[in-house]
Amino acid sequence: MILGWFLLAIAIVLEVAATISLRMASLGGSKWWYAAVATGYLVSFSLLSLTLRTGFPLGAAYGIWAATGVALTALAGRVLFRERLTRMMVAGIGLIIVGVLLVEVGSHS
Repeated sequence: MILGWFLLAIAIVLEVAATISLRMASLGGSKWWYAAVATGYLVSFSLLSLTLRTGFPLGAAYGIWAATGVALTALAGRVLFRERLTRMMVAGIGLIIVGVLLVEVGSHS
């Protein structure tokens, strides 16, 4: 199961990196950002698939992958692009964390 967590963590980081690259490309950056987007998403989905092969439950893996990606992307947008991060958005990120924990705990009961 440790391998599954490791693969999932890398998949999340690459998915967030790909999304940040997409933002960079949309801001008129180098066309090479699109290569980073495609590569990041492709490898991220591949690692998510490998995570599932380790026996990680589908609902938990996808929930953690998607929710953590949303939270990290919102935080990265704030830090890297000075995008707004309102109290309601922070509360939403908190609810995402609680929801992911509930899904993870529920997958083991």
